[in-house]
Amino acid sequence: MGVSPGGSAGYECSFKILLIGDSGVGKSSLLVSFVAAANLDDDIAPTIGVDFKIKFLTVGGKKLKLTIWDTAGQERFRTITSSYYRGAQGIILVYDVAKRESFTNLGDVWTKEIDSNSSNKDCIKMLVGNKVDKDDERTVTREEGLAFAQESGCLFLESSAKTRENVENCFEELVLKILEVPSLLEEGSSSVVKRNILKKQQESHAKYGGRCCQ
Repeated sequence: MGVSPGGSAGYECSFKILLIGDSGVGKSSLLVSFVAAANLDDDIAPTIGVDFKIKFLTVGGKKLKLTIWDTAGQERFRTITSSYYRGAQGIILVYDVAKRESFTNLGDVWTKEIDSNSSNKDCIKMLVGNKVDKDDERTVTREEGLAFAQESGCLFLESSAKTRENVENCFEELVLKILEVPSLLEEGSSSVVKRNILKKQQESHAKYGGRCCQ
């Protein structure tokens, strides 16, 4: 098992993943570290509204396309970001292990956001305690994170976007779980079928120039 670049051609499934959590917990850093497969030298500026990146990879023997949406954590962007929950097969909730409030807000804010906005009852959730490179500043224990994940029906990992510890595992384990759910696998596969149909229609249109018989 492992994550490989995969290439953009001939992927078998396409999944939508959403990153949520307080501003400053490292959502953007996790995403950039994963997509670029490189260590981060500097902190990344907070996301304004939403941003996304695409990653092609092979997991569990399947070639996949992941469209990963990075949402702003600030409350003023909630009305913008709420619509992006719809159709997501996976949601990653991120908190900062050195910032207690970001952990408390998981229950006070973010799980409620999922309940209100997610349209997919089978959606897989992953809880990620980020910034373990700041272990001497830790205010949330691993045991607390694990307990919350179990209560909320989430997978759980701790990570560091800075050192890349568990960065790939966060996404890989989430995707492996998605692949185990028939309804989510069907959704991901059907989106590829639709893409191929559209591609063939576009190719046909280009070949014949959209002309009708005269």
